Order: sequence, then structure tokens, then C-alpha cells
Amino acid sequence: MLRTNQSFLNYLEILYSNQEHKENIILESFEKDEKLLTQNQVSDKIMLIKSGITKCFFTEENNEEYIVEFLGKGEILGEIEMMKNVPCICSIEAITEVTVFTITIPYFQSLIKSDLNLNNLLLDVFAERIVNTSNRSSYQQLHATEHTLSQLLDLKAKEMKISKEDMASYLGTTVKSLTKAIKDYEKKKTV
Repeated sequence: MLRTNQSFLNYLEILYSNQEHKENIILESFEKDEKLLTQNQVSDKIMLIKSGITKCFFTEENNEEYIVEFLGKGEILGEIEMMKNVPCICSIEAITEVTVFTITIPYFQSLIKSDLNLNNLLLDVFAERIVNTSNRSSYQQLHATEHTLSQLLDLKAKEMKISKEDMASYLGTTVKSLTKAIKDYEKKKTV
């Protein structure tokens, strides 16, 4: 539910501290509820989360949000759009205060051509995303909302504050249905 990538974070921290031209990678901060990337807009940078938690979501034609993932430290943003030369596929918004490494696209492109470590990290990210998407899809079809809800409530209690709206969006349901599911879940826990 909360994706992190310590290996990618370690790699970028070293790259950041060893860079010759300090403008290729900079640190940037975002407040809670601030958008890092906006769906359908062109981005001129790649980001990697240093600290904090974001939500990755699609806004549908009816203005409903569907949260794909919650992303934490070490997660990369904007690389697919850069590689495919397309506007942002989804929006990324800070749930907590977030600090990111911001990488210029020309520098990132030069690294892709010259740094095997970066390419291996990217391949691992892409493979992990495919596996996670497949697992989540099959899991949600095989298990009741109640089971996913219990995992989400555990995550909320341990690692992050998440609104009912975001929980409903992640589960693909309405706030009203979520509220009923939480009440039913809490009744079963006390029985």
C-alpha cells in the first residue's frame, strides 16, 4: 500500500552529494496537499521522494479520483512521461510534508545513456510496478473490501494520516460505502 525504494534513494543521495554541477539535482519541498505533478500537464523534471508520503491518482472525466498508490521515500516520479515524451499520466499530491530530489531532464537522460546502475534501478522499478498492479487487481477481485480496508486502517494507524475521501478513492468506492464498511468492520472486531 505504501511503496518505498531504499536502494533508489541511496543511489540518488550519493549522486546528489557527488554532483559537479549543483543545478542538475536540487532539493525541493512541498507542503501537505500541494501537487508535485498534475495529470495532463507537461513536466520538465524528474523527482525522487527523499522524505514524506504522496498519493498517486487519476482524475476521471466525472472529476472522481482513483488512487493508484501511496508513494514514500525512494519512489521516482515523472520518468515514464519523460521516456514516452507525454504529459503527466496521473497527479502526485503530498499527503504529508514532502522533500524530493528534483533532477533536470537533460541530466537524467545523460545518466540513462551512461549509468548502468540507474538503468538497473529503473528496470527494477518497472518490474515492481507491474507485479504490484497485477497483485492488487487480482487481490481486490478475490477478497472482500473488508480485508483491504483492514490493511488500510492498519497502515493509517501506523504510518500515515489518510482522509476518508482518500481511503474511499483507494478502495474504488464512495465515502458513504466506506463509512458503512468501517462500521461493519468495527462491529465484527468487537464481537
